[in-house]
Amino acid sequence: MTLSVKFTAEKMPKTGILVLLTAMDEDLSGLAATADELTGSQISNAMKAADFKGKKDSKLIIPAPANTKLSHIVLYGAGESDKLDEYKLELVGGGIAGVLNELKAESAKISASLEAQHIATADICALIASGMALRSYSFDKYKTGKEDDKTEKLTSVSILCGNPAKAKTAFAPLQAIASGVHLARDLVNEPSNILTPKEFARRAKSLTSLGLEVEVLSEKKMHELGMGSLLGVGQGSQNRSRLAIMRWNGGKAKDKPVAFVGKGVTFDSGGISLKPGNGMWDMKGDMGGAACVTGLMAALAGRGAKVNAVGVIGLVENMPDGKAQRPGDVVTSMSGQTIAVLNTDAEGRLVLADALWYTQDRFEPKFMVNLATLTGAILVALGKEHAGLFSNDDELAEQLHATGNKTGEKVWRLPLDKAYDKLIDSDIADMKNIGGRYAGSITAAQFLKRFVNDTPWAHLDIAGTAMDSPKTAICKSWGSGWGVRLLSKLVADHYED
Repeated sequence: MTLSVKFTAEKMPKTGILVLLTAMDEDLSGLAATADELTGSQISNAMKAADFKGKKDSKLIIPAPANTKLSHIVLYGAGESDKLDEYKLELVGGGIAGVLNELKAESAKISASLEAQHIATADICALIASGMALRSYSFDKYKTGKEDDKTEKLTSVSILCGNPAKAKTAFAPLQAIASGVHLARDLVNEPSNILTPKEFARRAKSLTSLGLEVEVLSEKKMHELGMGSLLGVGQGSQNRSRLAIMRWNGGKAKDKPVAFVGKGVTFDSGGISLKPGNGMWDMKGDMGGAACVTGLMAALAGRGAKVNAVGVIGLVENMPDGKAQRPGDVVTSMSGQTIAVLNTDAEGRLVLADALWYTQDRFEPKFMVNLATLTGAILVALGKEHAGLFSNDDELAEQLHATGNKTGEKVWRLPLDKAYDKLIDSDIADMKNIGGRYAGSITAAQFLKRFVNDTPWAHLDIAGTAMDSPKTAICKSWGSGWGVRLLSKLVADHYED
């Protein structure tokens, strides 16, 4: 669903639904005070009767308010104003959208008369609108039945604010980011019979309409480059592998790019090392890293980021077949390093090995961040609240950690250490693709580290956050689009001119 957002002058509407934001234990002011006076103190009286004090996410619905033609006045609690930050304001916007959906509203007007420390009024309005835009997402393209009680009808909102022009300007980049998040969610939610490597590459190619330069490497080209690690994963599938490269040139011509690399296994059966059947359907989402990179590149282009950026996604399907890779096979990566493939279900690191090497070798970026739904072990370690962070660069790691706390897409750093290398050393090749029972997420990261050279690099294991993650006020989708907001803000805060 596309939510239309307008910013208009703060004046009392004549009809429809009016939402009034109220901070905790603060007197009514602005339009809320005007509305209270117009309704003969109906609002303040209702607040007293319901003991409504503006606590976070509290709500009070007043139908057919006196002396107006409004259908409802909704009071929504924003919590303590001195604790509001950018992420919490987006959550407020998402919460408002949820209440409006409960009312089956198609449109509404929202008065955003709030104060928050260090955040301008226009930015407050824009952030609330951003939360509503993020919350408005749904994926129902394959449903053919009638609308049910859960069908969301909200299509347009007007944010009432003191300076509509400034709010509109502040919202523009946030709207581009929300569109990038929606794109990433679409990709993760798509079934694998639709989103093959070829189709994924086609959708990446369509982003040229935003100003991105996109090229797609065929299997023939990847063979010429020596990408035996990536190609081995997809050799059992009738859907041929691809490598898509997206470039945004928003910085100075001489500036090195920042780079993002995504695992794009459009379906992971486990290959010959077949996964258990129960729950295998979720493996349509094993391309969450590539989805994030694609959504991020769309967001950077959409908001006109002043940076040079590269997004590389390795797109494969891991299937069992007479031609499939066997446990015990040895493949040669683009780097020249050899890998003993002991388990074909540890395939994501094989895809990333060549994608990372290609990226650092061709583009010589300032840094690389890769994202991958890589290990079940990260779920054991961190659950679904944090993504795992591994890095060879303390500054980059700290930037990611701090930015994750700001955006609500949190990461937690885990160690890299040479002591773990012995777990992936092989008797017949340079390394093996599994490290045994212990430290599974760490040995996977140690494996990837062998393909980045001296480039500052971070690996985000998003197996617990990219799909079926905890629902929030701004995301009710199975595919979360996790990482787009985190990495866009990382770029904005630290790498744009």
